[in-house]
Amino acid sequence: MECVNNRGEVREFLSSRRAKISPEEAGVPLYGQRRRVPGLRREEVAQLAGVSVDYYTRLEKGDLSGASESVLHAIAEALHMDEAERAHLFDLAHAARSSTREPRRRAQPTLRPSLQRILDSMATTPAFIRNGRLDVLAVNPLGRALYAPAFADPTLPANLARFCFLHPQATAFYPDWDDAANTTVAILRTEAGRDPYDRQLSDLVGELAIRSDAFRTRWAAHDVRLHRTGTKHFHHPVVGDLDLAFDALELPGEPGLTLTAYTAEAGTPSADKLALLGSWSATRRQQESANSTEHQTQAQETESP
Repeated sequence: MECVNNRGEVREFLSSRRAKISPEEAGVPLYGQRRRVPGLRREEVAQLAGVSVDYYTRLEKGDLSGASESVLHAIAEALHMDEAERAHLFDLAHAARSSTREPRRRAQPTLRPSLQRILDSMATTPAFIRNGRLDVLAVNPLGRALYAPAFADPTLPANLARFCFLHPQATAFYPDWDDAANTTVAILRTEAGRDPYDRQLSDLVGELAIRSDAFRTRWAAHDVRLHRTGTKHFHHPVVGDLDLAFDALELPGEPGLTLTAYTAEAGTPSADKLALLGSWSATRRQQESANSTEHQTQAQETESP
């Protein structure tokens, strides 16, 4: 798949935001006029933003390269953009000004050992580190146990977007699959605005668009979302339903990487099940270690004269 086209992204994003806001919400008087399409007209957005119609039209056709911060803020205000949408607009403008426009394939970063130690020290908290493409680059034992169905595929790194849209167990694992799917696409769409020339991201989007109608429909909506904190619901194949608070923390020393951790309120059924999941995970690791030792011993005996 070709890398994400910045001009096309700008065009579709601005036109989709314009279509979402009604004249009443924007404070545009109708005076009894009949409208053929929902949302605002270009000239109305231009008036609200304090720019000429010709200038706004040029922006909406995909040319953000010369737009000042004040103009971007004015457009965001006119279209009632939330924090995530506003950040996405500025990312699109930054990408439009970038001198680097060649598709590039990035090497997978080598994480500092200290980051894995931080994850492993969180013994009662499922946690992992991901990039903007939702590749899981590091995970602690309880995080691996929580996302066991996603790690069942031997392909590395595990990718949560592929799991959500292509794995047959995903709809059972996420009781509110629609919300999980919407969030997944919004994260990828946000990353596409931030770095439209990431070849791996374009390949992933192309693969999912070809193989999943549900992904393709959501991708066309151009919705973005901040994913910092909230509650997620899981149906784990071993311990059952879990309602876990999550916190997603960007790593200042590793641009583009996010550490996500899950916790349960003390005394709740989810806290008890998380403890049970920890016991199950420890037992499974002990069994795997014992099996590995047994196989090594058998191999050594076979090789002995």
